[in-house]
Amino acid sequence: MLAVGLMSGTSLDGIDAVLCEIHGSANTTTVKQLSFLTLPLPDSTQAKIKQCCQNNANVAQVCSLNFELGELFAKAAQAVCLQYGIETTQLDYIASHGQTIYHIPRNTTEYVASTLQIGESAVIAQRCGCPCIANFRVKDMAAGGEGAPLVPFSEYILYSKQDEAIALQNIGGIGNVTVLPAHTSIDDVFAFDTGPGNMVIDEAMQCLFNQPYDASGNTAAKGKLIIELVNELKQDPYIVMAPPKTTGREVYGSEFTHNILNRYATYAPEDIIATLTWFTAYSIAENYRQFILPNHKLTQVVLGGGGAHNATLKQMLSDELSGIKVLCQEDLGYSSDAKEAIAFVILGNETMHHQFSNVPKATGASQKVILGNITYPN
Repeated sequence: MLAVGLMSGTSLDGIDAVLCEIHGSANTTTVKQLSFLTLPLPDSTQAKIKQCCQNNANVAQVCSLNFELGELFAKAAQAVCLQYGIETTQLDYIASHGQTIYHIPRNTTEYVASTLQIGESAVIAQRCGCPCIANFRVKDMAAGGEGAPLVPFSEYILYSKQDEAIALQNIGGIGNVTVLPAHTSIDDVFAFDTGPGNMVIDEAMQCLFNQPYDASGNTAAKGKLIIELVNELKQDPYIVMAPPKTTGREVYGSEFTHNILNRYATYAPEDIIATLTWFTAYSIAENYRQFILPNHKLTQVVLGGGGAHNATLKQMLSDELSGIKVLCQEDLGYSSDAKEAIAFVILGNETMHHQFSNVPKATGASQKVILGNITYPN
């Protein structure tokens, strides 16, 4: 089958679109990447997403943005197919994660556990002339899970090594890890969000340097750690929360970053970026120390996502995880940027085969369920 996977994460840097050839299902799955691109999100759309992620967003804004993003997701699918020389009507399906607007992983005194990803699938199916699978998180939540992380199923399919334990660390806007124990089955795989990835660094870079991100970690490399801020960030309550756990922009969004920038405004901007970069590395490593390493001897950690290109962050993480080899997806012959989009090609494939693709040990769901809603074209 031919399929496109679409992913727009919390970093808001663009819509990742990957075209793949995929065969089989579950343990017999084979995937070949044919084409990949990232369609940048217009500045105006990024601003609307950030506004809709806040508690004071109104219903009309979310309603309109749902269809606006649907058009952009469709354009991303069309663009990656055009790049390879085919039409979207030749696809067997498109699998779209959508754009997370708000995620409430657990019941609170005020809200029911719930999640909302937008980017209208009916628009994608109509524009592209093929089935579109979307809303992957909601069925897992209906089964008592947190609706995330969902990538672990695909990582089990692609990366399992029977003779050693391996950790796959994604660093997008949020950081998340999947642990594949040695001699593992799907029931042994576990995963959780480790905390901030690029989100806080990117917001600070925009505010302090008018740059969307810290290219290769060059700015952080020029700074030094602010000890007072280091000690404060070590007390972050999410880092010590036991899995299963998920987080997002509602915790580490612009309000979190601006609060830090306001209180540490007298410090050199490079020092702030260096300390926030350290925080991402520390949050990942501290989660490993508390919740992974006591039970699993890791030989290597494989990074994916945009943060894998940040050399300073990678070095800080290597320093925190002394004795464990820190690699990137490229070292294994894969793409750091395409990884999550490929994951949704795999999840969509299971949906089309009427097979489960959540990992209850990762999400906390009570059972394995078939993920996603399918919208068919005319």
